[in-house]
Amino acid sequence: MTLPHFHATPTLFQGSRRAFLERAGCGFGAVALGTLLKQTGFLDGAALASEPALAANPLEARFSHFPRQAKSVIWLFMNGGPSHVDTWDYKPGLEKYHGKELEGFDKKTGFFTDEIGPLMKSPFAFRQHGQSGSWVSEIFPHIAQHVDDMAFVHSCYTETNNHSPALFQINTGMNRMGFPCVGAWVTYGLGTPNQNLPGFVVMYDTLGRGLPKGYSQNWGSGFLPGVFQGTALSAQGAPIENLERRIGMSDAQQRRQLDLLKTLNGQHLHQHSSESALAARIESFELAYRMQMAAPEALSVDHEPSHIRKLYGLDDKRCAHFAKQCLMARRLVERGVRFVQIYSGGEENEKSWDGHSNIQANHRQFAGETDVPIAGLLSDLKQRGLLDSTLVIWGGEFGRLPVAQKRADNHNSGRDHNPHAFTTWFMGGGVRGGVHHGETDEIGQKAVVDRVSVNDLHATLLHLLGLDHKRLTFRYNTRDFRLTDVSGEVIRKIIA
Repeated sequence: MTLPHFHATPTLFQGSRRAFLERAGCGFGAVALGTLLKQTGFLDGAALASEPALAANPLEARFSHFPRQAKSVIWLFMNGGPSHVDTWDYKPGLEKYHGKELEGFDKKTGFFTDEIGPLMKSPFAFRQHGQSGSWVSEIFPHIAQHVDDMAFVHSCYTETNNHSPALFQINTGMNRMGFPCVGAWVTYGLGTPNQNLPGFVVMYDTLGRGLPKGYSQNWGSGFLPGVFQGTALSAQGAPIENLERRIGMSDAQQRRQLDLLKTLNGQHLHQHSSESALAARIESFELAYRMQMAAPEALSVDHEPSHIRKLYGLDDKRCAHFAKQCLMARRLVERGVRFVQIYSGGEENEKSWDGHSNIQANHRQFAGETDVPIAGLLSDLKQRGLLDSTLVIWGGEFGRLPVAQKRADNHNSGRDHNPHAFTTWFMGGGVRGGVHHGETDEIGQKAVVDRVSVNDLHATLLHLLGLDHKRLTFRYNTRDFRLTDVSGEVIRKIIA
């Protein structure tokens, strides 16, 4: 029999097995060290854009493009459009010109074009806090104690004055549905350290006020594989439905069922490799199995000590619902969840921060629901040493106009939508504290200095996580898509 030609070539190493191990031993050590450094995040690197989708485990933790400080994100989303001039962007000019008509105002700026009233000062008192002297509305007395650790971006703007497209834009970078949201892009790029919990968790209003407009599209994965979409916790009852094993079924029986299901689905997927939804479903079954032990413990706040529960406001009926969500968010990032988004407010106008008729009553209510819990979250992250690795973001989909909204009942104390100006603040995760970036005009109508687009906000968020927004791409329909589309600049001033 003729041997294959490559067998005839001399071997590179000839000797005993002991000699081989002596010469190769350092190589084994390097491999082990590399694995450990990857798991701890000390290695930086640039994974191929297509690597997450092709990996055997798409949620496996991966390298960032460059060294980063933030490892996880908690996004506090004030649904409905909080008024920047009544919260973080103090405008003495509104007091000066209160009651006067705004000459040359474009009535199409807001959503209700026939309800344009005069300029209206804030119904809330502002005062300065911290060494930074940051101006804060009276409705946030507890969060105000943290201003020296915050970076305020006062010059944000968006492209639409309607809730649904504005929500899509702030969440996905596009003002129309069908695109991956920020949390999906982050988990696609970085995976998640804890394989027994979802990489991306969403919590929405628990008081029966509904989901934000646009519903689950706000945390969808779009054209990214479905495994990267957000896991929304239920508003009532068990946070995750059908998580407990059926009575009478053992762990071994359930494991055999899942193995059979995985085999059958895998055979079908092999023949139809483009069905990303099926791949996501297969992974979801496996994740649900792993979550049966990890999730109930991670989401339970019952065993938190009394001083922590009080810190978050769990003993206050007004804010207990949001306090529980903030405390769960801390527990999740503490256990390696990559991205958590919490929505304050529901779908309809006065059931969210959408203060069309009475900005004073509306914002006092929702600030009252969130002030203590958010301040508690910030304090707790800081005292546990988690703030350095956790990026916290506060904001909404747009701001509100400096003029009053003129209602039919002549109760002119509300504000309409304003896409030209709103405030977002960042804290932790590599952010410089006590800084203010950008400015609006004298009355807060438009961002005029160092204007910041939604793409810029997203580029900055990704940068703080060690991701280059221009390199985080996904090929779909022959085009390389990215969260920031074809624009976006990192806000360097707020980075430590």
